[in-house]
Amino acid sequence: MQSTRILQKFALTVVMTAIAVLLLFPMVITFTNSIMTEREISINYGLIGTMNEVTAGDTNRFVNLKLLPDQVSLEQYGKVLVNSSKFLMMFWNSVFMVVPIIAGQTLVAALAAYTFSKLQFRGREALFLVYLLTMLMPFQVTLVPNYIMAEKLGLLNSPNAIILPGIFAAFGVFMLRQFMLPIPYSYIEAAKLDGAGHLRIFSTIIVPMIKPGMAALVILLFVDYWNMVEQPLIFLDDPLKQPLSVYLSRINSGEQGVAFAASMLYMTPMVLLFLYAETYFIEGIQLSGIKG
Repeated sequence: MQSTRILQKFALTVVMTAIAVLLLFPMVITFTNSIMTEREISINYGLIGTMNEVTAGDTNRFVNLKLLPDQVSLEQYGKVLVNSSKFLMMFWNSVFMVVPIIAGQTLVAALAAYTFSKLQFRGREALFLVYLLTMLMPFQVTLVPNYIMAEKLGLLNSPNAIILPGIFAAFGVFMLRQFMLPIPYSYIEAAKLDGAGHLRIFSTIIVPMIKPGMAALVILLFVDYWNMVEQPLIFLDDPLKQPLSVYLSRINSGEQGVAFAASMLYMTPMVLLFLYAETYFIEGIQLSGIKG
């Protein structure tokens, strides 16, 4: 029996390791190619566009995926960070869009979740159900109404056309409400007996207890809005106002090295944020809806 469990654990470890390697392989390839010289990258990937012309026996025309560069070079990063002002400008465009969305939605979602989970009023569940329906609608369904509303409010070609809908999205409310529901109402009653109002109860009792959920929400929102493409393309006509996620799709085919370096720099904030808040994120996902 013991040997069977050890064998099962070993097999599970092998399978999970293989999955991890497969998931990390694109990132490893991107990093190693970002520190190659432009000449080496051109040799490895320069003929991608002519793959349909490959003839029998012509094996030199296939892509050469190399894990280790022949010569380490940071030239591509210099081109992106120094020679290309557009990259840094669009990077800050992303920051100035994503940070307000995350901060605003986290605050609004926490307050709304407190209202829907701990305040008693008539029609609460029905109102929450209607509110929740907006989360179930795909982006394509709400695209036209959002565009018309942005046009009526004069927000087209402005970051506010993306920031304001992002702040009042329903996903954060649903997620944080799941964290607040299991919190005993007796905590709130005891605080009220001490003379605390709802704002003090929310800030001193509720918020400390849902920190893992808020951390998980921040990471999920960052990944979602950092990678957004459709909204900027539709609401922002000026390319200089668009975020970094749009920039990557516009790198010329002859700049493979720049594309690899830009992709690595683009992924870095997400990786650093996840590593910093990994414990909170995992705890938040585990405790979602089962906290008691």
